[in-house]
This record gives sequence, C-alpha cells and structure tokens, in this order.
Amino acid sequence: MKKKLVVLTGAGISAESGIKTFRDAGGLWEGHDVMEVASYEGWLRNKELVLDFYNQRRKQLKNVKPNNGHLVLAELEKDFDVHIVTQNVDNLHEQAGSTKVLHLHGELLKVRGDSHSARHVLDWTDDLHLGDLDTDGHQLRPHIVWFGEMVPALDEAVNITQQADYLAIIGTSLQVYPAAGLLHYANKKVPVFYIDPKPATIYDLQNPLEIIPMNATEGVPVLREKLTKLIQKTPDS
Repeated sequence: MKKKLVVLTGAGISAESGIKTFRDAGGLWEGHDVMEVASYEGWLRNKELVLDFYNQRRKQLKNVKPNNGHLVLAELEKDFDVHIVTQNVDNLHEQAGSTKVLHLHGELLKVRGDSHSARHVLDWTDDLHLGDLDTDGHQLRPHIVWFGEMVPALDEAVNITQQADYLAIIGTSLQVYPAAGLLHYANKKVPVFYIDPKPATIYDLQNPLEIIPMNATEGVPVLREKLTKLIQKTPDS
C-alpha cells in the first residue's frame, strides 16, 4: 500500500510560474487594495471591478504553465498516495497531472450564484459579466473564498491531513488562517518537510521537521529524493 503524502501548497509555488501574489506588494494586488477585490464587501460596492479583476486573472492563467515543482509533485503519485491541499486558486497542479487536489480558497475557473442557497458550481473559462446568471436567476460570482468568508473545504482538509504518513509544506508564509493551522492536525510522529526560500518559524510543532530552504522548482526534487530514501528504509505496512 502506498504511503499517504499530504502536500500543503501556497502562493510561492504558483509565483514561480509567473502568477503574482498580493503579499508581494504590501497588500496591493495588481494595483488594487486586496479588500476591494477579495472581500464580499468589495463585491457589493463594485461588482464590475471585481468581475474585471478575476477576468484578468483568468486570462493570465491561460498564459502560464506548471513549473518543475508542480510536475514533480504529480510524478510522486507513482510512488505515493499524494493529496494536495492548496491555498491557490489556479489549476496549475491539475495541469501538471496531479489527480487529488483540494482547493481551500476556491477555484479561478469556476463560478457560482451569489446566494447562500446557490446549489451549483459551474466551470467557467471565459470572462464573467454583470447579467450572467445561474439557473435560479442569481448573478454569478467568482468561486473564490474571499476574506471573512467560511472555508467550506476545511473539514475535508483536516481529515486528509490527519491521515498523512508524510507532510510537505511548499511556498507558504504560514500566515493565512485557517490554512496555516492544518499542519498541527498531523499525527505527531509524521515527518514534516518545509520547502521555502524564506521559511517562516513554525511554532508549537512537535513533529520531526526538516526545512529545505529552496524555492519549489529546486526543493521538490530534493523532497522526492528524501522521501524515496525513507520508503526504502520503511517496510510496507
């Protein structure tokens, strides 16, 4: 039976493919205050601005490709039961070939009705406009978890993390909660690997921790080598 490798990924791995992150510019995201384009209050104030912002992000996504970090994570499925829990809203993990990807903060290529009773999430690859409605007549909005909104996938992410045999953290500052707290749900004996060129301090972690101070394109191949050695030493359970 393959060992379960749970991988928590953040903006750093996507940044290497050319996707900008708001944290790189003092809270500005493509020139916008992040709360204008990533909060429900911002949506209510100016729907056209928010729709245009995500239309631009969707267009950008068509012009970027998975990097070596994404590709090696997909290749690891040959030897491990890999589950990726990502804070990223792009589909670069899926483009690379990863088959078990959970998006904590929503997905850029999906939309849903602007209603608490909205029943359907729709695939959406083109521009979204005012007047685009769901079947119940509600304006469609980006399927993004904005600041202050609930994270519907959190319980599933906790369950996946609790089952991990190995845990890897890639390209995240560990500052955004609740995602940053996920690693503390892993069994205390589970080895944790943290890949980031500027790793944050992880407080109150009792697990064995190995820091790989590299970016994802360099660090994920190192992770693969270390995991391969571990499974060679460990008999199948």
